[in-house]
Amino acid sequence: MFTIRQILVRMRQGDTDRSIARAGLMGRKKLGVLRRQATRLGWLDSHTPLPEDGELATVFQRRSESQPAQCQSSLRDHEQRIAEWVAQGIQATTIHAALVRQYGFPGSYSAVKRLVRRIRQAVPPKVTSRLVFAPGEAAQVDFGAGPLLADPRTGELRKTWFFVMTLCWSRHQYAEFVWDQSVTTWLACHRHAFSWFGGVPTRIIIDNAKCAITKACINDPAVQRAYGEYAEGYGFRIDPCPPRDPQKKGIVEAGVKYIKRSFLPLREFRDRDDAQQQLREWVLGEAGNRVHGTTRQVPLTQFAQVERALLQPLPTNPPEICTWARPKVGQDGHVQFARCHYSVPFRFVGQSLWLRATDTTVRIYAEHELVATHPRLFQAGSFATVLDHLPPEAEAWQRQDLQWCLEMARGIGPHCHGVVHQLFADRQLANLRPVQNLLRLRLKYSPERLEAACARALHFGNARYQSVASILKHGTDQEPLPQQDLASDSTYTRGGRFLRDSKTLFH
Repeated sequence: MFTIRQILVRMRQGDTDRSIARAGLMGRKKLGVLRRQATRLGWLDSHTPLPEDGELATVFQRRSESQPAQCQSSLRDHEQRIAEWVAQGIQATTIHAALVRQYGFPGSYSAVKRLVRRIRQAVPPKVTSRLVFAPGEAAQVDFGAGPLLADPRTGELRKTWFFVMTLCWSRHQYAEFVWDQSVTTWLACHRHAFSWFGGVPTRIIIDNAKCAITKACINDPAVQRAYGEYAEGYGFRIDPCPPRDPQKKGIVEAGVKYIKRSFLPLREFRDRDDAQQQLREWVLGEAGNRVHGTTRQVPLTQFAQVERALLQPLPTNPPEICTWARPKVGQDGHVQFARCHYSVPFRFVGQSLWLRATDTTVRIYAEHELVATHPRLFQAGSFATVLDHLPPEAEAWQRQDLQWCLEMARGIGPHCHGVVHQLFADRQLANLRPVQNLLRLRLKYSPERLEAACARALHFGNARYQSVASILKHGTDQEPLPQQDLASDSTYTRGGRFLRDSKTLFH
């Protein structure tokens, strides 16, 4: 309408169609049509005011609607199909190729492109609204990829991340370089950030990182158990963004980009401590004292004058940094956490339990019941085993070692001690289990009968578990031993197991 008003003004001033066309406002053919229309409606009379834009639009829209279409689109039969493809996000070149391949479309790619453009323009634009926060109401948290830094243990270059927490109102921020994005690191960074600000925001807006959210869902997100305890301890609410919608935390996203573009380039770091010191100075200097591009205020000034006083106070006893896991109890009665193994009562074998690990302890729960407590292990492959957690057989194996067996046999009698001593003296077999089973016969029969059975086994030179058990089973331990003369007995005592004199041998 603005162009038409310019043309009408020039026509009123006496300019010819040729001169107006030369100015590039409209072609001569269309100018002729417009001049005739304006003359008929009296728009070229300089003594009358020009029509309003609304009247011009009504006249020319009515004229365009009354004119019949000059040509029909070659895509008339494919418009619905193309609209469905555009809704699926398929690009115009792919659509044109599919039309040619599947339907023998003879038209050009330009026709397809014009139709696709028209379809997309008919779709209502996506409208967003800017989130507004009160002082102390919320902070947003995110990770960004950091530089390669030397590992303090190996000296090799290692990938790092930087944690960023930005207060939504003042835009003051805390940033820290870390080695990983584990739950422990996540919680420690929150503690450092709250100490940096001297208070706690009411709400923490996060994305769906595994260290914070175990199940990403717009309606029912599942919070990592350790992070949930942390939120209760510090008194803030967790506000995860909907999945695949990072714009909901655009403030910290912009803060991450700002660090990547303004701090990291053209800087050298000796190690992580040096990088952290430079980052701290930059946040309190250049970043904190700049005029923010959105708020048009200085973040550090806004924080110091207004927002700091409106943050929640730090708790007297801050929550403990811990990690929750849900391991399954193996057949050996142990659960595994961080490549270390911890025992639980054997009745929980095959079940999934809750494990809470701190820097010093590991506690294992069956729902809300504490079933085991261990000191924290850090050497991969190490075991923490409580003997009371083992089944009776395994507990006996652990407790009833060689010394225990010898002491128990000595208490039963000299013959039992002699049998046990001979079994342990075997050069090929350890014989710990046979000895344990032999000593267990005292419970089934009696220590006195076991001592008598061992005496009989020694007398016949057959000091084995099966012999003693057979003697007790058949009751021969209660029969008197056969008499031997002194020479034979002394010969047997001095000789070997199978050494006999001729009288005894041929009796």
